[in-house]
Amino acid sequence: MLTTDATTVPAAGAISPAAAANGVVIGDSETIPWERDLLTMFVKNQLKVVYALPLFAALFALMTLQWAPWQQSLAWFVAAVGCQAIQVYLCRQYLQLCHQQHKSKPKKSQFHDWLGMMTASEFFIAACWSSPLFLLWDNASDLQHIYIVASLMAIVAVRIMISANFMPIIVAGTGLITLALALRCTAEQSYLYSGLGALAIGCQIFFALVARKLQETARDMFIFKAQKDELFSQLVVERDKAESARAEAERERLRAEEASKAKSQFLATMSHELRTPLNAILGFSEIISREMFGRHEISAYKTYANDIHNSGSYLLSLVNDILDLTRIEAGRRDMREEPLAIADSLEDVRNFVAFKLREKSQDLVFDIPANLPKVLVDHRSVRQIWINLLSNAAKFSPVGGEILVMASQREGGEIAVSFIDNGPGMPEEEIELAMQAFARGSLAVKKAVDGAGLGLPIVKGLINMHGGSFELRSKPGHGTEATVVFPFARVLSGPRAEVIAEAATSPSQRKLIAITS
Repeated sequence: MLTTDATTVPAAGAISPAAAANGVVIGDSETIPWERDLLTMFVKNQLKVVYALPLFAALFALMTLQWAPWQQSLAWFVAAVGCQAIQVYLCRQYLQLCHQQHKSKPKKSQFHDWLGMMTASEFFIAACWSSPLFLLWDNASDLQHIYIVASLMAIVAVRIMISANFMPIIVAGTGLITLALALRCTAEQSYLYSGLGALAIGCQIFFALVARKLQETARDMFIFKAQKDELFSQLVVERDKAESARAEAERERLRAEEASKAKSQFLATMSHELRTPLNAILGFSEIISREMFGRHEISAYKTYANDIHNSGSYLLSLVNDILDLTRIEAGRRDMREEPLAIADSLEDVRNFVAFKLREKSQDLVFDIPANLPKVLVDHRSVRQIWINLLSNAAKFSPVGGEILVMASQREGGEIAVSFIDNGPGMPEEEIELAMQAFARGSLAVKKAVDGAGLGLPIVKGLINMHGGSFELRSKPGHGTEATVVFPFARVLSGPRAEVIAEAATSPSQRKLIAITS
């Protein structure tokens, strides 16, 4: 329920103008929505013109002194003003009650009680105004009769203007006056008076039709106002919910940032703390495996030392990857931007992964145009990208497989470097998972392929630091294609490339190159 102007109306959508016209079924604990609004409007209109009817009564009483005793005129005036005073008192009491019950739900029975009292007060007012037709009629002339009829028709028009939005009061008030006029004129048995009676009835019917239209308009206005207010209330509620959700999301974001910072700090600290004992483990295991202080009496010790050294190397590589990923996520990885020839950089990395390729008799083929422009990048970061992608391709390619590295310049000026293997590939739904840290595909888990799932996330983070993008395409049985794309802003072509190639790469010049990239 929605309360407006001390009036209880149904929620938006609960009632339509058509439904209101056909009647609305409500419980005993509720008020009739739009009818109570109309009654309230009548009461307010009545109080706004509280002095109009007494002025009409005073003027009418003064005119009747020409043919009626002053005692009759005075008595009628007192009765008319008294009835008007009773109605004004009831109107004020009703508004006071509405103000007190503004936040409650008035009973349906209360509304009917007040409607009955207002209708009764209107009936008494109409009875007072109809009484001159019988009490002051006999001593008057025909012209004075016409004055009485015209005055009462004017009162009917005035009362309809005040009560036009509530039909029960119109019928109780103006209907009684019109009925009295018709009876009085009919009793005269004169063509003129019959015409006056017919005119009064015709005017009453016309006024009633107009009043009905006005009432329907007022009713629809209240219904639409209730719907608008309810919609506004819903919007306010939804706005509060949205603000609450936004505040909660902001708190969650802050908590996530704090958790991310704590995680990064923890990983960085643990990586640093693990490196010291790992270096000792690697050093001592290498000394033991090489028998630098004498030969072992039991050869198994040398094998164990090699296993310790390999395990320590793997763990150190994992720690370094975690530290790199942490720095990338925190944006604290330093970049030393210099021109890089992609072909030369890949040739250097070929030597680094040559041992792994020979273990599985795999071929590494480069397809790089001779005129491919240089790129302005951080050499160490790009080298790590090549190593991670080549190691991944070698890891998942079969024995005797082939790894193809292709580089090209796209139409938009970007340079794309693709690493294509002929391994088993992966389902498309696992591609997004493979980009996440510590995530491994089903094939890697099934075949127990070594790795912690950090290679691709590190590649993605490093290329993002350069403003580029990383693309991964794969299908089961068709291998995998990993593509690194350097943006056009980092491609050195034309006169700009010649200037940069000839310039010394001092820190200030590198900053200038980065700014103009």
